[in-house]
Amino acid sequence: MRELLFPTYQPGEALMPADGRFRNMIIVVRADPIICGHSTEARNLAEAALERGIENVHIVTYPLDTLKSSGLPLKPIETIDPYSEGITVARPEPVGNYKVLDGRLGLGIGGHIIDLLYNQPGRTLVMDLYLVPHGQMVMNAVRSFDGTGTQPDILTVAEAVGSDITNVVNNAVNEGRYGAAQMVLSTYLDHELPVAVSQFTKDMILDSARKVDQALDTNFTGRIETRVRISYPAIDTSGYVSLDQETGRVAEVLRERQLDKGGYLMFLSRVAAAKGVDDLINAYRKSDLYGKKELLICGNGPALEDMRALAGGDANIRFLTDVCDEEKGPLMHAAYSYLLPSKARSEFVETFGIAVAEKMLAGGLGPVVTTRTGGIPEATGGYCLEHEAGDAEDLTRCLNQLAKMSTEEKATLNRKAREYALQFDRGQVLNNLLEMGKMEQAA
Repeated sequence: MRELLFPTYQPGEALMPADGRFRNMIIVVRADPIICGHSTEARNLAEAALERGIENVHIVTYPLDTLKSSGLPLKPIETIDPYSEGITVARPEPVGNYKVLDGRLGLGIGGHIIDLLYNQPGRTLVMDLYLVPHGQMVMNAVRSFDGTGTQPDILTVAEAVGSDITNVVNNAVNEGRYGAAQMVLSTYLDHELPVAVSQFTKDMILDSARKVDQALDTNFTGRIETRVRISYPAIDTSGYVSLDQETGRVAEVLRERQLDKGGYLMFLSRVAAAKGVDDLINAYRKSDLYGKKELLICGNGPALEDMRALAGGDANIRFLTDVCDEEKGPLMHAAYSYLLPSKARSEFVETFGIAVAEKMLAGGLGPVVTTRTGGIPEATGGYCLEHEAGDAEDLTRCLNQLAKMSTEEKATLNRKAREYALQFDRGQVLNNLLEMGKMEQAA
């Protein structure tokens, strides 16, 4: 089992008092309605900032029309919970007309960041999730103050996520386009506090940096090794651990979805090839649980129609594409088990596993069943059932093992899983970020 990286944070415990240094926070991210764990993480960091006493909290993201035309999987707009009062979500329009082939959105978002820095006095934490393009937008905005005679009092934080490396840097390196990789790594290190969502993610970044250094005789590896810190994704732990007492709420969600407590296995994530839904369907059909427990596949994504075809109308397999934030926790809590059979693909590797940690916090009847792909072990701490990634037969073995576990065995594993996952509380994560930022600026 893994050791805790940070001390556990108890829900309801007072946050570290605001020290007056930060009055504002700006988060640049692909926010709701995009189906992405980091959009939820941004919401959680914003809410934690309010709890801490930061006065002005802004999430800067994309216009809804842009998201709808992007091809990204989206939640139904009507299912999205409102942000707390005090959090402003800005969706700046592109700047320029059709003659500008690219960069119009970045100019709109970067310009909005500058306007916020002028209009909100006091120290500001500016954080971007995804280096491409958000880190570039932030640093372009910050650099624009050079030579103006005005310099905002800010701390810049860049959080590198998996697709920054798998989708951008690795592709650039594999194609011999080292200049693009250099631009991403350089922008990352331009931030005062560069962080990665897991040690696995940092190791991936280091591997890419070594290749760039070999090709270009640069010195990224040493700087990344020294400067990049780990900051696990922020989760609203209180919203999950409270489900033990919210029996009425759980029952209502199950009734609306026509489900029985403990009567279903649950997958909830983006439905894409790397998530292993094909392995799950095939393994489930050969397991002792087939026909006894329903398989619920919740989510949307590029592989959805392929997975529907693979299921072939099987009455034991149900697809839900409209699960809202209010339903997610109760459905996890009441599931016989939550499964994430993720596997590494060239286009995506699971660098943490936010949904896994959410299920661990939600507790309930059965443990998580997952793989050791990427950063998932950092999310689980080993308090789960594991199978070989991409091996449907081994997943069947895991499901059969689950069916044989006693109630006491499952309860013990769930308790240890929750204790481990409490370290991911959004208040603790924000406190850690601010402490790391202070140390970085003092160095």
